[in-house]
Amino acid sequence: MKMRVLTHPNKALHEKSKIVEADQIKSETTLSLVNDLKETMIEENGVGIAAPQIGVQKQIIIIETEAGPQAFFNPTIIRHSIRKIESEEGCLSVPGVFGIVRRYRNITVQALDEQARVVTIKLGAFPAIVFQHEIDHLNGILFIEKVEKFTDHKNI
Repeated sequence: MKMRVLTHPNKALHEKSKIVEADQIKSETTLSLVNDLKETMIEENGVGIAAPQIGVQKQIIIIETEAGPQAFFNPTIIRHSIRKIESEEGCLSVPGVFGIVRRYRNITVQALDEQARVVTIKLGAFPAIVFQHEIDHLNGILFIEKVEKFTDHKNI
């Protein structure tokens, strides 16, 4: 079911999320939440969404991949390049606002997948940016806190 996306300045967007235990990943509650997140991301035309954006303080992100939307639990950046890239970002939780953000060009992420298996993923360019953006949500950070220059905004 499509959920309501919380928007800035909702305080819940600035809370740190809790770890999801491996044995919780296959529970009906978590599977339902993952499906709701996927549906919400698709309906909102997003490329990623984090559980805190719908008011659930759990370390779950959904990322649009070549295989479709996939859930990742407790994602952690375990390696990153020295080089950074600048790109324009927006966010479902900050509608109508876009800005230039500097992020690592390449990252390696470790997480649990939807089968509760540990996965290690090497990412570059746009996919790396999306993962970093969504991981920030899990730590209570919005992209507008990292913007170097706003490119389009109404009210922040």
